[in-house]
Amino acid sequence: MRLSRSAVRAVVLDVASVLVFVVIGRASHNHGESVPGVASTAWPFLAGLAAGWLVARAWRRPMALVPSGIAVWLSTVAVGMVLRVVAGQGTAVSFIIVALCFLGLFLLGWRLLARIFFGAPDTRSRHDPSAVAAVHRGDRPAEGAGRGERLEHP
Repeated sequence: MRLSRSAVRAVVLDVASVLVFVVIGRASHNHGESVPGVASTAWPFLAGLAAGWLVARAWRRPMALVPSGIAVWLSTVAVGMVLRVVAGQGTAVSFIIVALCFLGLFLLGWRLLARIFFGAPDTRSRHDPSAVAAVHRGDRPAEGAGRGERLEHP
């Protein structure tokens, strides 16, 4: 499987969001920003991020707020917190709230900003009947046009 450029960008921005959360959190609690320290704090959330990408199949619509962004955000926090418990790290209620707010702001925020400043990409699938109809009406070109691909009917 080959990821699109937008999926690669989305993964990079999602990972950067988690790492910013971890670095700011460690700095605010005077834990330092050593690579091993950041790694030990980040891995549960990065695993949650990966789980969210897999569950939501976010590579299909990586810039979408719904379902990709929401699934990635909630999975990052939920799986991250469970893994922190398993690893013997803290999960105070206040920390869960801060993680939900910060990661929601960042993981959903960059997607919202991309949509506002760069326009919403056409998120309809080539297997979506409305997308097929739009191509046949001439409202939009077939995906992959000019590269030897043709639009498949459902």
